[in-house]
Amino acid sequence: MVKNPIGWFEIYVDDMERAKSFYQSVLKVELSPLTNPEEGGLSMLAFPSDMENYGASGAIVKVEGVKSGGMSTIVYFQCDDCADEESRVESSGGTIERSKMSIGEYGFITLARDTEGNMIGFHSLK
Repeated sequence: MVKNPIGWFEIYVDDMERAKSFYQSVLKVELSPLTNPEEGGLSMLAFPSDMENYGASGAIVKVEGVKSGGMSTIVYFQCDDCADEESRVESSGGTIERSKMSIGEYGFITLARDTEGNMIGFHSLK
């Protein structure tokens, strides 16, 4: 594989407004609707992105018949210091699964659950 392996991600949610509030509060970003977000029972709010820089963007997604809270994939959000995002998780309605911990030369991570039961991670080098 020549390119970075991730090109897009989606986090499925049951309550779009609750999930929007959680991610905007914890990550200090604004999520924006994608074009025709409610076609066919599909509603999507995208994370901000800059197509000229490294990394991928994605969206929180509500789809009829698709339940949130699966644990087979974890999305890690890049942070300056994951302790900052961790400090906002519980006040935003989520829970901390594993507080900031070292992963050696690769930096630090925090694991949390969002308001929809999805496991997410925060990664930083400090």
